[in-house]
Amino acid sequence: MKVIGIIPARLDASRFPGKPMANIHGMPMVEHCYHRTKLTPGISSVFVATCDDEIANHINAIGGNSIMTSTSHTRATTRTAEAMQIIEDRFEEKIDIVVMVQGDEPLIKSETIAETLSHFEDPSVNIVNIMSRLDSFEDFIDKNNVKVVVDYNSDALYFSREPIPSPWKGIENLSMYMQTGIIAFRREALLKFNSMDETTLEQMESVDMNRVIEMGGSVRMVATEFKTIGVDTPQELKNSEELMKNDSTFSHYQKL
Repeated sequence: MKVIGIIPARLDASRFPGKPMANIHGMPMVEHCYHRTKLTPGISSVFVATCDDEIANHINAIGGNSIMTSTSHTRATTRTAEAMQIIEDRFEEKIDIVVMVQGDEPLIKSETIAETLSHFEDPSVNIVNIMSRLDSFEDFIDKNNVKVVVDYNSDALYFSREPIPSPWKGIENLSMYMQTGIIAFRREALLKFNSMDETTLEQMESVDMNRVIEMGGSVRMVATEFKTIGVDTPQELKNSEELMKNDSTFSHYQKL
């Protein structure tokens, strides 16, 4: 089975412009994501998909692989789909699984990325998304954090920037989970996503995977106990830098 990692990244982010190149312990955030994805067992190669020369040039300079994609993408998933097709054409080889690691996940563990792959042993699973537990009510109500609720099979029921499930009866024993930007796709599922128009709920929440749910598909959610931060603000960048001081994964690549 051919498995690759693709990291979609662009400089023109509305909430934090330029964030993929924001410095964390001497290297851009997108480089942290690249090294962590490259350390993941089961992934044969890693590519950074971008429309920005600054990002591509940096990845090439460290010996990585960059793929130049269209400037028109509004979703990380469609950029990833375009990159997969470019890679297949370039190497004349069909890809089975694409693990998308968004370029603002500098603390993600390679073990967590790898956790997505085993779930494809179930032929009914086409998309796997990592979720992490939120530690505080403040994080739960933060609209930068995409919350998710799941059914008894751990398939996503809905993704929202609002706190779901509702805390109106109190937060004790409340299931507070956040979607991460670690999403793995079977090839056909990624191409199908790319062929569909944006949906209403996807646009309202600005969450790619609501397109899948709204069109009748399913997303298998997998919980990780590791702390993750999808960096959307300068403060979250500082928080990530502080947490990385004691991060075991960082030690595997910090001197490269």
